[in-house]
Amino acid sequence: MFFICGISQGRKQFAYARTVICSLCGGYGRYQIFMTYSYFSVFFIPIIKWDRHYYVQMSCCNTIYELNPEKGKLVSHGETVDITEQDLTIIEPGRRNSQWSQKKCMSCGYETAEDFEFCPKCGHRF
Repeated sequence: MFFICGISQGRKQFAYARTVICSLCGGYGRYQIFMTYSYFSVFFIPIIKWDRHYYVQMSCCNTIYELNPEKGKLVSHGETVDITEQDLTIIEPGRRNSQWSQKKCMSCGYETAEDFEFCPKCGHRF
């Protein structure tokens, strides 16, 4: 008899609609809440989930925060929850959009969103 089983990681997006003013970039954005977890599956059917973490990603600048686990559980059960800044711990700061971080070479006019110190086209310092 053969058993097909394994351990993997998953991600689940939650429907949470709330528009806020981002404290990092100052723009209007929405909280996009998701959960990451590890699970054990048998015959591709998830059996046990553990190591659950809840995150909030801002739609304006893509900053990622870790959400308080108690509030995350309430959101995962479909309850209406008021998320405050005290419930969020910054994990990864984001950037507003590609125009916000554009660099333009003063020598040749080349534009890039990458974080180069020198222009890849002509070699002059940005």
